[in-house]
Amino acid sequence: MLAWFRALMPREDRFFDLFERHGRTLEDGAAALRALLDGTQPIPAAYAAIAAHEDAADAITREALLAVRRTFITPFDRGDIQALVGSLDDAIDQMLKTAKAVQLFEVTTFEPAMREMGAVIQEAAQVTAAALPKLRALGENAAALNGLTERVIELEGRADDLHNDGLKALFKASGRDPMAFLVGSELYGHLEKVMDRFEDVANQISSIVVEHV
Repeated sequence: MLAWFRALMPREDRFFDLFERHGRTLEDGAAALRALLDGTQPIPAAYAAIAAHEDAADAITREALLAVRRTFITPFDRGDIQALVGSLDDAIDQMLKTAKAVQLFEVTTFEPAMREMGAVIQEAAQVTAAALPKLRALGENAAALNGLTERVIELEGRADDLHNDGLKALFKASGRDPMAFLVGSELYGHLEKVMDRFEDVANQISSIVVEHV
């Protein structure tokens, strides 16, 4: 009955605009994080860029949650919208936490596996941003969405491998400098958490597809 009623009502498409704007903040934030790790942008400038994108994401999140409360008919379940927006926001929040750790520990050079994780994070952001517009037509885009979310899961697995291999290499290289290992392991942990948050986004998208197709 609810599905029939929704079909008769005009759809509220601004939610899709908000999802897509959120996706762009993830892409931009991930690009800045990768530039920080690769050394192609000064760390203070990259940090400022990530912080600005995180601020923009927070504003989008507030707008989306307010719209959920004020909109009579939503494109899909209100809880799903809130969970998706929350997971998107968590991803860029974790990018900022990573950049803050870099600033806190005054790290200026990064291990090869960290730089590779930056590339993986950027690809995950790009894949996520490509998936979000397809939510506008769940039925016709279900297969494509499944493929994109599976790619994010694969990337998360790749990040786990880089994290583990990087920690092993860092332990061997640190020798008698335990502080270097502690700082490095902290950064690896933050980078892994970024990918965990992208996995959360992928799982939320998959859940929406399963529920509504």
